[in-house]
Amino acid sequence: MRAMHWIFIGLASAVATQAAAQITLMHVHGLGYSPDGKRLMIPSHHGLAVYENGKWSKAPGPQHDYMGFAATGKNLYSSGHPAPGSGLINPFGLLRSRDGGKTWEKLGLEGESDFHLLATGWNTNAVYVWNPAPSSRMKRPGLHYTLNDGFVWTPARASGLEGDPRALAVHPDDAAIAAVATSSGVFLSRDSGERFVRLAGGAEGLSVHFDLDGRSLWYGTFDGRARLSRAPLEGGTGASVDLPRLEQDAVAYISQNPVARSEYAIATFARSVYLSKDGARAWKKIAERGRTE
Repeated sequence: MRAMHWIFIGLASAVATQAAAQITLMHVHGLGYSPDGKRLMIPSHHGLAVYENGKWSKAPGPQHDYMGFAATGKNLYSSGHPAPGSGLINPFGLLRSRDGGKTWEKLGLEGESDFHLLATGWNTNAVYVWNPAPSSRMKRPGLHYTLNDGFVWTPARASGLEGDPRALAVHPDDAAIAAVATSSGVFLSRDSGERFVRLAGGAEGLSVHFDLDGRSLWYGTFDGRARLSRAPLEGGTGASVDLPRLEQDAVAYISQNPVARSEYAIATFARSVYLSKDGARAWKKIAERGRTE
């Protein structure tokens, strides 16, 4: 099943720019809501796909290859490769958008870094990345974070973290609290990534997401079957969350509507997307293996 981290999501549109056009999800590189909760965004190899008012469309803006992607209450952040003709250097390092992806600002490391694992704090704009190689601002690979949009990057020791990293998450209000899903489980840090403790083991960790109430962590795992759990941050064990039937598939990304807090979305490695409006008790399929509903 390790080959599953593997298939991530992209975007090809049968008819370009029309809101009603058929959108095909080819690879999924993230999942996030707009601050007003009206749009669910999926980044890909060819720009952003958007689900709004029950319909899929292709978002306006450059069709970059968004490899790492995360949303906050004010901005979008991404890393990856520029669209042809954009004038950006490949890879484009870290970018920030203040207008939902229509335009992007460079935050450094262009021509140097492509962060596939990138996470942000919803209310803090803290950005955590897993750095794949040394660069001008990061002298070694591994976990780093910035609290000032990339002006200064701080390395984290990540002691206690085991396995190959699969996903990152940052607490919505406390920039020092971060979670990492790895091939060995799910790990939590309360000191900006200096030390981690295992929150869940016995399965491969694949996805992590802090609830916007700041009190719990959602995480997806695979141990022969896909599982989704929610664990309180202040003690207690994770509780299982019902999932739709996933055949040789698992949860790659989790997101929560910032306005209608009982609404959650999940995207899978096999390019399916599900939406729940009742706190993850029942799920509606809005894309199946790349084909949008």
